[in-house]
Amino acid sequence: MKIHDLLIVGAGLAGMRAALAAPPQLDVALVSKVHPVRSHSVAAQGGINAALGENDSWEAHALDTAKGGHYLGDQDAIEAMCREAPADILELERMGVIFSRDEQGRIAQRPFGGAGFPRACYAADRTGHAILHTMYEQLMKRGCQVYEEWYVTSLIVEDGICRGVIAWDIVRGGLHAIGAKAVVLATGGSGRVFHTSTNAVINTGDGMALAYRAGVPLEDMEFVQFHPTTLKDTGILITEGARGEGAYLLNTLGERFMKKYAPEQMELATRSTVSLAIGQEILEGRGIDGCVLLDLRHLGRQKILERLPQIRQLSVEFAGVDPIESPIPIRPGAHYQMGGVKTTIWGETSMPGLYAAGECACVSVHGANRLGGNSLLETIVFGRRAGQKAAEYSATVRPRALPDAALKREEVHLLRLMDNRGSERAWQVRDALGTVMSTNLGIFRTTQSMTDALKEIRELQFRAEAVRLQDKGKIFNTDLVQAFELSCLVEIAETIVAGALAREESRGAHYRPDFPKRDDGKWLKHTLATKTADGPALTYAPVAITRFPPR
Repeated sequence: MKIHDLLIVGAGLAGMRAALAAPPQLDVALVSKVHPVRSHSVAAQGGINAALGENDSWEAHALDTAKGGHYLGDQDAIEAMCREAPADILELERMGVIFSRDEQGRIAQRPFGGAGFPRACYAADRTGHAILHTMYEQLMKRGCQVYEEWYVTSLIVEDGICRGVIAWDIVRGGLHAIGAKAVVLATGGSGRVFHTSTNAVINTGDGMALAYRAGVPLEDMEFVQFHPTTLKDTGILITEGARGEGAYLLNTLGERFMKKYAPEQMELATRSTVSLAIGQEILEGRGIDGCVLLDLRHLGRQKILERLPQIRQLSVEFAGVDPIESPIPIRPGAHYQMGGVKTTIWGETSMPGLYAAGECACVSVHGANRLGGNSLLETIVFGRRAGQKAAEYSATVRPRALPDAALKREEVHLLRLMDNRGSERAWQVRDALGTVMSTNLGIFRTTQSMTDALKEIRELQFRAEAVRLQDKGKIFNTDLVQAFELSCLVEIAETIVAGALAREESRGAHYRPDFPKRDDGKWLKHTLATKTADGPALTYAPVAITRFPPR
């Protein structure tokens, strides 16, 4: 069995950037359950932050990020990200990313919520698409091997050190051990624990679950961002760039209701503030069929077609509304996981040989609430950093034969799955899980709702273990892949609920009417969830505060 110098699980922006950061002489490979350009990074719309403006600075970006995250973000990581952002954006430009331009020919920047300056660099409303395809070109130029449409089921751990992964070949069938001197997890988020989400169906928390099962702690999992503007029923994202270009939020009375909640920032308040405001308007009867309206009409046809063409297309095709002529019905939807695999600012986890970057990781730049435009930036800055550090580590490791125990263990697990005689299919349990999470762990969370959710999730874990596979074959068995994904979802959901139930305060995306105030005295700390036989064991860690004391 070949042993790679560096193996990256996930081929979105964080994974590709990690691969490109490694020295060219290294043997670098990526494992992805979809074709790399089908990674969820392609769906990012509005922009990527960097302090490029004449009056802007990385310090101002860092302050906005710390403040927007309600001071739960680690400020050493925030400073590294904001300081390195301009150089990374210019590097993307040199790679060939076609950013939109201003009248002077410079990279155009638009305002986003919680930002003191317009610092979101964008490519119309398809920013992720533009960056991902350019990155893939560089990946092909580099000649990296891609295990395309392979699903990683477990990490290979020997003497407490990560030695590679066990993966299922989706196209041809069969479990395989893939060795590596260093492994980087870059598998994205876990938004599909909720019934309605902006996330692709592939975002099932795979990397988080892999690390969690191997004994690596997950950090701040209770903080799940609800994006203020998603299309009703489908949860399709309507970019914050729409509000950055000047769109209004209206209630059933035709009021721009944000003046009551954030009179200075209005529609460009932080996402948690805007989502809570929309939820409150709907709760108090000023919604419209469970929604509010996003009004772009005053922007004019030309501006909408030039800067928000995809938003118009999505609205027409999935909501039957042309935003040039009518407001778009929107409501908050599950969008982003602020928590993830706990890492240092170099992507290192608590396990030697294992690194993580992007949304599956928690280097903790977002704290309790992510600012728009910082997620793409995180993938680039910390994907690069994790790739560099993992490459350095791999140079210290001698290749050695992989142990047989990990592969045999997964083969036994696979046979048990195939032989299940349960009455339910994986999609049925997954649908039930999504309903439980959306009903009980949405914008508003109470002790009772979360207690109910925890009880139901633990029942769903037993049901997930017994799901019946209708397809018993090996070739492109999506039934089997769904069962693998379901086992990740139910574990990740439990860590979210356990952390949220324990945190008796409101902070950012975590809002509890029974504990409505932020409590820095008791809760200015990170939640760490470690897997045990009885579920997640919670411990706490201090927040790194450098130059911005909480206020």
